[in-house]
Amino acid sequence: MKRKIGLALCGGAARGSAHLGVLQALEDFDLRPAYLSGTSIGAVVAALYAFNVPVAEIRKFAETLKWFKFTRFSLSRTGIMSNADAGKLIESIIGPKNIEDAAIPLAIVASDISTGEKVIFRKGKVSEAIMASTCIPGVFSPVVLDGRMLVDGLLTENIPVSPLKPMGADFVIAVSFNPKSRFRKPEGYIDILLNAFEIAAWQRTEYFTREADLVIDLNLEDFSRTDFNKKVDALFSEGYRQTILQLKSAPVLLQ
Repeated sequence: MKRKIGLALCGGAARGSAHLGVLQALEDFDLRPAYLSGTSIGAVVAALYAFNVPVAEIRKFAETLKWFKFTRFSLSRTGIMSNADAGKLIESIIGPKNIEDAAIPLAIVASDISTGEKVIFRKGKVSEAIMASTCIPGVFSPVVLDGRMLVDGLLTENIPVSPLKPMGADFVIAVSFNPKSRFRKPEGYIDILLNAFEIAAWQRTEYFTREADLVIDLNLEDFSRTDFNKKVDALFSEGYRQTILQLKSAPVLLQ
């Protein structure tokens, strides 16, 4: 019987293009996921793929992205920018869809900044869940939904393994952007915040992935997290190359 694979895509900002290489490698091994979960940029990739947007088309979309397309200056007491445009970008590709209508069952992870709780979206507007999951606290104003103040899922489950087996997966693959990699010297305010959040998140990588059957570790330390469109091809190729190598060393999955 063919395995029901669940695939968890981690956060990592502009490094998220590497997820496309992972997806392409899985397709080439005839290991298409039956369930998807995503945090932050991983949620963006997972959502598009779950609605049957081909890898090649997502890759073209990634090549057009720039930081300002995801953000809008909107000074308030809770943030200096708004990421409402992230939701609009998603809707420009798949339309105003609901999560429960995805062709591949989908979970999107965000965090409640008021309570510290993990929030898993399995229904509701895709665009709103994406806005919440990609909302960097301190930069973007929290997304308010159903009385909750929601921010980036990186804070509570950066590698979103936990939703997948309850959804029906019997083999879970987690994609991690190498927690052992060095952190770059920050070049600005956003880099400082991203370093701080990722250092905290990666300390719990083993906890995040304890229920995964296979962890694909991608070493992406040479790639920027904020340069969205200059190294899409290189990130895709590196994600693909490293995934192929790791799949070949996991014969239990390939049987």
